[in-house]
Amino acid sequence: MKKFLYSKKAAPYVFILPFVLTFAIFWLVPLVKSGMMSMEKILPGQVEFIGISNYKRLFNDRVFKVAMGNSIKYMIWTLVLLIPIPLILAVMINSKLVVGNVAGKIASFFKSSLFIPALTSVVVAGTIFRLIFGEMDTALMNQFIGLFGMGPIKWLKGSNTGFAALLSLACWRWFGVNMMYFLAGLQSIPEDYYEAASMDGATGWQKFIKITVPQLKPTIVYVLTISVYGGLSMFTESYMLWQGNNSPQNIGLTIVGYLYRQGIEKNDMGYASAVGVVLLVVVLFINLLQLMLTGMFKKEEK
Repeated sequence: MKKFLYSKKAAPYVFILPFVLTFAIFWLVPLVKSGMMSMEKILPGQVEFIGISNYKRLFNDRVFKVAMGNSIKYMIWTLVLLIPIPLILAVMINSKLVVGNVAGKIASFFKSSLFIPALTSVVVAGTIFRLIFGEMDTALMNQFIGLFGMGPIKWLKGSNTGFAALLSLACWRWFGVNMMYFLAGLQSIPEDYYEAASMDGATGWQKFIKITVPQLKPTIVYVLTISVYGGLSMFTESYMLWQGNNSPQNIGLTIVGYLYRQGIEKNDMGYASAVGVVLLVVVLFINLLQLMLTGMFKKEEK
């Protein structure tokens, strides 16, 4: 046994064994089990194989389409807001105008304060934002629009205003995290590139397009990938904002919320498994597509 553990041929397999076991037990086995359950009708003490009936039911389900549409809409808007803006903020904070003088200390405080929301519990954050976007005149957002002579709004009962509240919560939580990712990527770019570009007469915008963005490509792809997953898997924020999984006319219902409704609230685990399998396929398709479009699967020429 000792000879095996100290073997150079066996060592790589010993090191990767914890990952393989974790992957198999907590990801592969549940995935296979979910696929099997999605083709079954599961009742207390009774399991019946029904083939693809759950999937046929799924694609004729209006509420499922609403939930999927809400999740895709949320994902797209988080990509639009949570990638370009944090990137620009990171570039500004990392610039020579900020680093190295009195503003550098302000920038450090700014970075720390933006990262704090990510450490805050989603439950607490959702509760706070529900109060901010409350119906009463004393709610913070209604007081704010009151300064412009506008009357109180029932934010969480309208489709557009409710979605704006949900996006506000997402931006508050993830602006700082994405900005820190981009800052880490920016600090790995050699300063020589910018100095050479300055000597050639490049403008700030040309440096950003020709140097910063290409050098940050791995970071941008990573943030894009986790943002796609995060947008489609969002549930707790919506659940806390509407104090449950039953928002008015399902304006806050997400695909994960619909899975929760079918599997936990209605105890229809077979149908909920079908929802989960479809969600997995959609996430994999979108992420694989964006990885191909960004050229991450292409081999670099030596």
